[in-house]
Amino acid sequence: MKKSGKKTVLLKALVSLVAVSAAMVITAQTVTSANPALQYAGLQANFPTTGNESLQPGQAPSGMVSTVFVESSTGVDDGVARLLSSMSANGLNFYQSPASPAGLIGSDSVVLLKINAQWNERGGTNTDLIRSVIQAVLDHPSGFTGEVIVADNGQAQAGPFGQGGSLEWVLNNAVDTSQSVMHVVNSFQAAGHRVTGVLWDDFTTVQVQDFNTGDMRNGFVVESDIRPTGLQISFPKFTTEFGTHVSFREGIWSASAGAFDSERLKVINMPVLKSHMLFQVTAAVKNYMGVPSDRLTDMGAANRPHHSVGRGGMGTLMVETRMPILNILDMIWIGPDMGPLNTFANAMQVNKIAASTDAFALDWWAARYVLIPAAATRPGGRHVAMNPDGTEPGTFGHWMRLSIAELHRAGIHATMNPAEILVVDRSS
Repeated sequence: MKKSGKKTVLLKALVSLVAVSAAMVITAQTVTSANPALQYAGLQANFPTTGNESLQPGQAPSGMVSTVFVESSTGVDDGVARLLSSMSANGLNFYQSPASPAGLIGSDSVVLLKINAQWNERGGTNTDLIRSVIQAVLDHPSGFTGEVIVADNGQAQAGPFGQGGSLEWVLNNAVDTSQSVMHVVNSFQAAGHRVTGVLWDDFTTVQVQDFNTGDMRNGFVVESDIRPTGLQISFPKFTTEFGTHVSFREGIWSASAGAFDSERLKVINMPVLKSHMLFQVTAAVKNYMGVPSDRLTDMGAANRPHHSVGRGGMGTLMVETRMPILNILDMIWIGPDMGPLNTFANAMQVNKIAASTDAFALDWWAARYVLIPAAATRPGGRHVAMNPDGTEPGTFGHWMRLSIAELHRAGIHATMNPAEILVVDRSS
């Protein structure tokens, strides 16, 4: 990937006030700088900020900004390359190197793409986009010697046929609708790359101990206590076909060293933007529902992991297991109004992708500026409850604020305060 030099970047700082119907928007600010990483500092001074003394759930500490990068893409074009270029030009490097030690992906990283594979047709993550992200990882400028894993847990329940997820759907979200996740994986393997697909449904009912106890079985580690959000922590651990021992929480297990390498495991969260019957919007935060085992930790209606979403459980899960290093949101085809089931007939083509290290800022922007306008064109009025600024129970904003409070309690930066979200939008 070529590094950009001195260039002009269109930055859109989307600013609104919670509980005020009209949004204050800063648009089309053109900034030219010899050092693009310094562009944020100049714009940040224009943002209204809230004092730390009155910090509320959904707000970040004053002065901290989360950035959302937006690009156009059909999935089969160079959209991912342009997205990563935009990130790099603005101080967020995808690749770790001697020149960019703070980059996200090392040359020997084990990169886990946490996709949505519970639904077929347009309900799952676009497989063209998955292919492009895998290729981007493999194109590491230092040479990639690690492994890429594509995974999800459809819970062996729900889904289009009531049996959970699949990496081998007949009908897929792609230009070539016969292209399943495993078709993508197998094509990379045929070219000699360490790329694998793991469907956690296959062992979502198997309770195990982690590798450091000597238990080498694939399954889910389950904690005994239940958190205040109603979540009982559980997470997958498994061995890939290349012999890599992965614990979602602890990292990569080395039997010879007798230890986990937490830093080597990098999770890229790759959801598709859709409506949801219970929780109004499913995007980056809700996509973490594919991490726990809903089957092993079903402690009744009040404490199932899926029901904990409405009480902030996905925030608990992120904090207590593993935060994604990057969230890439698939908005090539979105689902405006049918819940997670998104058929070919119902889907709306938007041809956008977006990325952020902050799942909450990304979801706030996507709900407000992509999903709600689309849903408002459909009957039923579902778009009203999708409001990310909503504070009433039953709104998207309500449970998202309960989730983000879990991150704030752990000292992790995340925000849904529009005054603290900067959008770099090159999609139009």
